[in-house]
Amino acid sequence: MANETTRRFFIGAATAAAASRVWGANDRINVAIVGIGGRGANHLNVYSKLPGAKVTGLVDVNQAAREVAQATLLKNTGEKAKEFVDMRQAFADPGIDAVSIATPNHWHALASIWAMKAGKDVYCEKPACYNIHEGQMMMKVRQETNKMLQIGSQHRSTPFKIKGMAALQGGIIGKVYEAKGLCYKRRVSIGHKENEPTPPGVDWDLFLGPAPLRPFNALRFKYNWHWFWDTGNGDIGNQGVHEMGIARWGMGDPEFPKTAVAFGGKFGVEDDQETPNTLTASYDFGGRQLVFEVRGNLTNGEGSTPARRAPANGDAPPKAPASLSVMVGNLFYGSEGWMSMNDAGYQVYKGESSELIAEEKPEARLDTTRLHMENFLDAVRSRRYSDLHDGINNAYQSASLCHLANISYRTGRKLNIEAGPKFTGDAEATRMLTRPVYRKGYEV
Repeated sequence: MANETTRRFFIGAATAAAASRVWGANDRINVAIVGIGGRGANHLNVYSKLPGAKVTGLVDVNQAAREVAQATLLKNTGEKAKEFVDMRQAFADPGIDAVSIATPNHWHALASIWAMKAGKDVYCEKPACYNIHEGQMMMKVRQETNKMLQIGSQHRSTPFKIKGMAALQGGIIGKVYEAKGLCYKRRVSIGHKENEPTPPGVDWDLFLGPAPLRPFNALRFKYNWHWFWDTGNGDIGNQGVHEMGIARWGMGDPEFPKTAVAFGGKFGVEDDQETPNTLTASYDFGGRQLVFEVRGNLTNGEGSTPARRAPANGDAPPKAPASLSVMVGNLFYGSEGWMSMNDAGYQVYKGESSELIAEEKPEARLDTTRLHMENFLDAVRSRRYSDLHDGINNAYQSASLCHLANISYRTGRKLNIEAGPKFTGDAEATRMLTRPVYRKGYEV
């Protein structure tokens, strides 16, 4: 069935892919949302309130999710949209101009590729790709089709973070020698569940798509798919990829490092989760490094200002400036000081005394997802890929660092990386650049 659907889809898509439209400044772009059970609900709320967009398609393998989305759309706009179980039907619809993908990670590449080949521009949630091979294929098809492909790294459209990164790259703390990403997000145990019959209204075969065929299990569905290797990448590829992207940004967005090593495990819980809840990764970029930590258990934060030294005459040291302790965010260390950044703002400290010299807080009620989607729609109109704040070519690099950490963790050794990328003398790690096998009809 998958092969026949794909064949019909690509026959119909050939005409759509050849079409090109010139957009006026006031034209509304018809958007289909693919995956509307979790993050996709946020996509729906944003697009349905943007004056430059109209939600004309709702795609999900779960009938209940489509029903909830239709009710939300009706409340927001007074209108309903077409419903689709199979995304290929939406991509073949000439009434849809762009798609916004909020599926599980294992669908990001194939959904984006199919959509671009069908002539659609694409906004796809992070991480850019489920594995490194899939990211390479996404870039290849984007170049061939000349479609827009924005990744949902909304930090790249956040005004105070843009300002902070400009200051960092302008030398406010001197030469950056280390960027550190923190993902200390509490994750409680998911427990154990037995396989069960697929619930009514759920197309489990389509949900799995490129992943291996397995019996339905509730823990592999709704959100917890993040913690299984078939469909997710653990928290480093979930919340963590945001902080990984910011760490790279602060370093000037370098490409692949010379080496990558990661270690950790699933500590403190006994459940069905496969991915680690504790992970430390380090990347050597030659003369500077990037360090990343995941902690899903209870922990303190980092980034508190150190106490100042007492003066030589024995007087009490002056009070150190207050600093926000970072749980999910970034720290940057330079030759002249350091910076702390998270969603509450950033602070810059200078010199031996850690003097606070600059800080910025976000504007109240700032919807960064809306800003990022507006940037995507602007690029759809301009047809300039360079207008995107985090197009696939850059977002792929951030996602790849997460994948390198997982490969090192799963092989249990340090990776020596060559261009491509490929790993020096490590066939096992090289095989993990992609899936061992893709299901027929869902190959990337």
